[in-house]
Amino acid sequence: MSTITNYEKEVVSQAQVRRATVEFINIVNDLWYDKSIELVLFRNPLVDKRASEVLNLIDYAKEFVAKPISINDALEIAKAIQNIELPASKLDIGKLAYEYHLQDDSIDKVTFVQNQLKDATEAEDIQPKDVVLYGFGRIGRLLARELMTKMGKGSQLRLRAVVTRGEINEAVLEKRASLLSIDSVHGDFLGTVQVDVDNNALIINGTTVYMISAGKPEDIDYTAYGINDALIIDNTGAFKDKEALSRHLVPNGASKVLLTAPGVGIPNIVHGVNHSENNPDNVDIFSAASCTTNAITPVLKVLEDNFGIKKGHLETIHAYTNDQNLVDNMHKKYRRGRAAALNMVITETGAGKAVAKALPALEGKLTSSAIRVPVPNGSLAILNLQLNSNTTVEAVNAIMKQYALEGDLVEQIQYSLSNELVSSDIVGTTAPSIFDSKATIADGDTIVIYVWYDNEYGYSHQVMRLAKHIAKVRRYTYY
Repeated sequence: MSTITNYEKEVVSQAQVRRATVEFINIVNDLWYDKSIELVLFRNPLVDKRASEVLNLIDYAKEFVAKPISINDALEIAKAIQNIELPASKLDIGKLAYEYHLQDDSIDKVTFVQNQLKDATEAEDIQPKDVVLYGFGRIGRLLARELMTKMGKGSQLRLRAVVTRGEINEAVLEKRASLLSIDSVHGDFLGTVQVDVDNNALIINGTTVYMISAGKPEDIDYTAYGINDALIIDNTGAFKDKEALSRHLVPNGASKVLLTAPGVGIPNIVHGVNHSENNPDNVDIFSAASCTTNAITPVLKVLEDNFGIKKGHLETIHAYTNDQNLVDNMHKKYRRGRAAALNMVITETGAGKAVAKALPALEGKLTSSAIRVPVPNGSLAILNLQLNSNTTVEAVNAIMKQYALEGDLVEQIQYSLSNELVSSDIVGTTAPSIFDSKATIADGDTIVIYVWYDNEYGYSHQVMRLAKHIAKVRRYTYY
C-alpha cells in the first residue's frame, strides 16, 4: 500500500512541477516580447523553450552550483522580476537563484531581486543598429536566424538586408528561404520565412529583409533600401585585410564592418577576452577571429592568469567544412582534396598564432595542428600545456568552474559535468568553449585540457556578442 501511495504522491508532485514550469515559460516569453527583458539560466537561453528543456537546465544548475535550485525558485524570481521596473536587459535567473540561496532566508524574493538589480535603472539608453549580412552561407544563415529570433522589439540589432552574388529571381528567393528554414545540422528555424518577389526580399517573422545582388561592395547604395549607418557583417571570406574590407565603407549607409574570419591589419577580437581594447568610436573594421580561436582563447586566458603557461601544443579535432571536397578531387591544399565524409584529414591551423593576437603573453609559446573528421559540426580542441607551477585535476577544474560561474568569461565558458559528453551533445551550445571537466589530466606542471565547441552555432553567438559591442547596443546584463 505504501508503495502505491508514494507513487500517487510522485504523480501529483510531477504534475505540480510541470504546471510551475509552464507558468515560468509564459513569464519568460512575456518578459521578452513585452519588455525586451531576456531571462537565461547560467547563460543558457530560455525563450521559446519546452518544459522538458527547462527542467533539464534546472537539473544542471542544481548540480553546477551544488544548491537546491528548483523550478519554484526560478518561477518566484521570474515573478519578482515581472513586478519591478527594469530597462531592456539580459538577466541570469540561475545566478539570481544561486545568490538567493546564499542569503538570509528572511529576505523575500522581490526585495532580494530589487537589491540585486538596483544598478539596472542607471543603464544608458541604446539606439538600434541596422545590420547587413554580406554573404549567406553557413555562418550567415545562422546569424540571420539569431538576429531574427532575438529581435524582440527591435531595440538592438535589426537585420535589414543580405547581399549575395548572382541574379535574384523567384527561384533563387525560394531556395534561399528554404535553406534558412531547414538545416540538416541545426534543425528547423523556429519562425516563419516567406518570399516577396516584387521587392526581392524575404519576409522573416513578418519583417522585410532585402536580398541584394552585387558583384562588389562599392556597387550598393544601402540608403535606397532605407538602411542607414549599418554594420556590415562579412561572412564570405573573400575579403580579409583592411584595404579590401574598407570597400564595404564606400557605399552610402554603411559605417562599420565585422569580418567572420581571421583578419590582417585589423583587430582580431575574441569577445570576453580583448573586445574592450578597441573602442568602436575609433575603430571601424573588426575581425571576430576563427571558431577555434574563440574556443580556446577564453580557457587559455584562465590558465595563463592563474598558473602561467610555459609552452604547449593545440590539436583541434574539427568537423569538416565546405572548403573540403565531398569526394576525392583536386584541391589547392594537400589532403583536403580527399572525401571529407570518409576520411580523417590532417591539415594546418593558425590557431596557435592567432591566440597571441588576443593574448600577447602567449606569443611564440604555442604550436598547433588540426585533424578534420567525418562529422558535419561539433569540434574538439585538446590543449597539452606545460605550466609555470605544479597543479592537480581538482585545482584546474575548480578554477575553470569559478570562471564559468562569475566574472568576464561567463558567456564564453560552459562547464560540463557530464561523464558521457560526445560531439553531437554540444551542437546548439551558445558558449564558444565547453570545458570537459571529466577529461582533465594533470601530472605535475603538465596538463591536458579538452575543450568542445560548436564551430558554427557557438561561433555565431560570439560574432553576435562582438556585433553588439561594435554597434553599442549591449543591454544591461546581470551575470
